[in-house]
Amino acid sequence: MDQEEGSTAVDNLVTQFNTYEDFLDSQITTVDLYYLEDESLARQLVELGYRGTGEVVKREDFEARKAAIEIARLAERTQKKTLTSAGKDLQDNFLKALAVREEDNRNGKVSSVIFIRDRNFHGQEVSGYIDYAHRLKIEDFEVYFNGKRRLLPRPTDMSFYNWDSHIAVWNSTPNYQVIADNPEGLLFKYQRDRKILNVDPKAQPGDNSTRTPIQTELYIQAVIFDHISRRKT
Repeated sequence: MDQEEGSTAVDNLVTQFNTYEDFLDSQITTVDLYYLEDESLARQLVELGYRGTGEVVKREDFEARKAAIEIARLAERTQKKTLTSAGKDLQDNFLKALAVREEDNRNGKVSSVIFIRDRNFHGQEVSGYIDYAHRLKIEDFEVYFNGKRRLLPRPTDMSFYNWDSHIAVWNSTPNYQVIADNPEGLLFKYQRDRKILNVDPKAQPGDNSTRTPIQTELYIQAVIFDHISRRKT
C-alpha cells in the first residue's frame, strides 16, 4: 500500500470509529476472546499486528489524523460562520465585489482598500478610503450585506473628507501606514511587505496591487484597490 492509500485508509477508520479502542475492538474476533480470555491483551495484540482482520494502524497515526480532521472541521464551521456575505442574495455590483473579497481579506491573502464617494445621512458629500480587512475585524458587516445600512467612510478610517465642512482626517491602521504629506498625493504603505499603494487614478497603484472601479447604484463613486502581500514567511 502506498502512502496516499495508507492515508485514505486511516481517514476512513478515523471517521468510522470514535476512539482507537473502538477500532481495536472491531479487529478482535470471538475466537480471539475465547482463547485469550482477556480483552486488554487482545487489544494489545491487534495494536502490535499479531491479531486483527485488517491493516495495522498505529495509535499515534489514528489519533493524529483524528485531531487533524477535527481541526479542519471546526475551521470550516468557523469560516462559514465568519463569512457574513455567505448565502446572501446580493444584487448590486459593489456588495458582490465585497463578498468576493471577504474571505481573502479575513485570512490575510489579500488586503483591499475601498474608496467611496457619496452623501451621508445629513446630505453632505463625503469620501474616504476604508481598510476593508480592518473594518471586517472590528465591525459586523451583516447590516451591509443584508442591505439595512450602506457602508460609508468614517473619520476613524484611513482617510475621510467632508466636502461641505472641508474636514479632512487621516488614520493609520494595523495594515496600512498613511503617508499624507506626499506632494503627489495620498499614499498607503502596507505594513507586512512595506509596499506602497498609490491611489491616484492617473498613476499605477503599485507592486502587486490593482485598481478596480465598481459600477454601482449605491454610491456616486466606488473603487476597490487590492494588494497581495509577497512577504516571505
